[in-house]
Amino acid sequence: MSDKIKKLKEKDKENSYPFNNRELSWMDFNYRVLEEAHEKENPILERVKFLAITASNLDEFFMVRVAGLMDQVHSGYKKKDPSGLTPAEQLEKLIEKTHIFMDKQYSCLSRSIIPALKKHKLFFLKYEDMDDKLKEKCDSYFDNVLFPVLTPLAVDTSRPFPFLANKTLNIAVRLAKDSGDAFAVVQVPSIIPRFFEVSSENGRYFVMLEDIIKNNLNKLFQLYTIEAYADFRLTRDSDLDIDEEAEDLMVAIEKSIKKRQRGEPVRVEIAQKCDQALREFLVDMLKVNESEIYEIPGPLDLTFLSKFGSIKGCDDLRFEPIKPVTPPADFYGYDDVFEAIREKDRLVHHPFESFDSVIRFVQAAAEDEDVLAIKQTLYRVSGNSPIVAALIRAAENGKQVTVLVELKARFDEENNIVWAKKLEKAGCHVIYGLQGLKTHCKILLVVRREEDGIRRYLHLGTGNYNDITARFYTDIGMFTCRESFGRDASSLFNVITGYSAPPEYLKMNVAPLGLRTFFESMVQREIANAKNDLPSGIIIKVNSMVDPDLISLLYDASRAGVKITLIVRGICCLIPGIEGVSENITVISIVGQLLEHSRIFKFENGGEPVVYIGSADWMQRNLDKRVELVFPVEDEDLKKRVFGMLDIMMNDTINARVQKSDMTYVMIDKRGKQPLNSQLEFYRLAKEALEEVKNDRQQPMFVPKESENN
Repeated sequence: MSDKIKKLKEKDKENSYPFNNRELSWMDFNYRVLEEAHEKENPILERVKFLAITASNLDEFFMVRVAGLMDQVHSGYKKKDPSGLTPAEQLEKLIEKTHIFMDKQYSCLSRSIIPALKKHKLFFLKYEDMDDKLKEKCDSYFDNVLFPVLTPLAVDTSRPFPFLANKTLNIAVRLAKDSGDAFAVVQVPSIIPRFFEVSSENGRYFVMLEDIIKNNLNKLFQLYTIEAYADFRLTRDSDLDIDEEAEDLMVAIEKSIKKRQRGEPVRVEIAQKCDQALREFLVDMLKVNESEIYEIPGPLDLTFLSKFGSIKGCDDLRFEPIKPVTPPADFYGYDDVFEAIREKDRLVHHPFESFDSVIRFVQAAAEDEDVLAIKQTLYRVSGNSPIVAALIRAAENGKQVTVLVELKARFDEENNIVWAKKLEKAGCHVIYGLQGLKTHCKILLVVRREEDGIRRYLHLGTGNYNDITARFYTDIGMFTCRESFGRDASSLFNVITGYSAPPEYLKMNVAPLGLRTFFESMVQREIANAKNDLPSGIIIKVNSMVDPDLISLLYDASRAGVKITLIVRGICCLIPGIEGVSENITVISIVGQLLEHSRIFKFENGGEPVVYIGSADWMQRNLDKRVELVFPVEDEDLKKRVFGMLDIMMNDTINARVQKSDMTYVMIDKRGKQPLNSQLEFYRLAKEALEEVKNDRQQPMFVPKESENN
């Protein structure tokens, strides 16, 4: 038994259950993404994209989570987290783990990806690798395109070190002059593609933008001799400090967004083997500690690989695209979306089934003369959102349109402010969110006048109303016009938009006041069933499993004999497989072509299983500091379908990794099992379901009975 597990069991004796640290668990998730970049079974340009994702993930992690830990350390905060680590201890472990992680990123690039690209005649060239003809093309590109854009910035007594915005790539230059060294900074323009393609008969050659600039620096500093240069990049604290009691929340957020680019540095990436004088100059100017400096053995800012992975003419080097089934089987043959929903509840599984079904629902409501009102929450929407366009059209058509636009959606604040202003201008009633809470629930309510009275139609989902991310996030949406759901929806919007007291919901479970107690009661019921020898079991699919109280309750359930399977994409602070604590808990993580995003909760319920879906992860912020929504799937056909989704994911042998009791993740053992990629299986099922319903509709309804004499 490892020392780590012994310590965990000792903690258990002290009535303190074991927990993994949230931040370290997130790093483990990013390692799983990095494994996909190493995976030789993946097409090479998809591996390139996975590597880019790890870099983008790490940027955001430093801008928010690491920055937050640094703030705690600087303020003297020493309270331990549930894993027993102080902020200073967490920060120390994270810095160590990040250095190792970034080394592995660049090892993956140089030892695995670059050689694989060469096999497909895709080459990244350095100046020393080029012949005169190729160098001439690069120099010409510098003269005609880059030179007019670049602004060399000298640093001396009259010209202070320039302010460098978050995540910008820069080149520090040391120059020789009579009185000693001089220094300057050249910013690599982000408005120009990061790599330049130089054509060749022998393949496709690419040169990094910064390499072209560095080899033409003499044209920018003609009066001095260039002694040394080095790439460097800053990551700044970007978590907004918003005064939610300000008279105008939108104005307060706009001011905070401007400060984001000016946050304190939390990480400085610098080229490996940087000139010592240049390094000292940067450390002095940027006022950073050595622990915040990361030496990089390759091109800085690997997020550029995302665009490289999408270069034209290489479709055979990428995954076969998942083209959403249109229309989803549940809506095939219906010109009237309201008629389809009146007949029965409908379920759509994105991106295997088209998000257009959601867009059509809003568009139909906008144009339907019998629709009186539309109410919707928006957390993250696309830059050219058809959903917002339909809401604007509805307001122009005289409908009463109420939209809650969550202005505090991290890194989408600017986009949401733009949409909020456009919606207001069109005549919509726009709510900016609630003080102290983020509104994260996904709900769309359409109020329609019909022959038998007012009917409320609903779309409820696990994902954002974003037509772009719906192409590569896995999410579930349900359409219903059940009266009980409609009443709950109206009550929820009254709470959000006015001063109504939270009601007793008939079907929905809503945070922050009722969702935690709902989950607690469901787990406690499974514990009671196990103790009474009734069927028990829990299957949960979430993005993050962090909340200490609910994790402790799952440990209690495991000790009572409840079999538990957790499908957790990212952070998981629960530790499975510990004897006497969590031996009845299995944790798997699915990382594949698509980003797992749906949240599903199944409880065995004494032999009559129930299932809920919704917007909430098991994190303190989701349960206590957000407006979240979880709702039951009650239609028997739809319940079976969701149960089937869980079964498929639990049997994934391609994308799934299982978490061990030492908190490491290993690939599922494939021996004796049929290969199963859950995401591709869902795609196959979506196409198959549409074909089946098409065939059913083509069968004649009435067939004359043949004579017995024939």
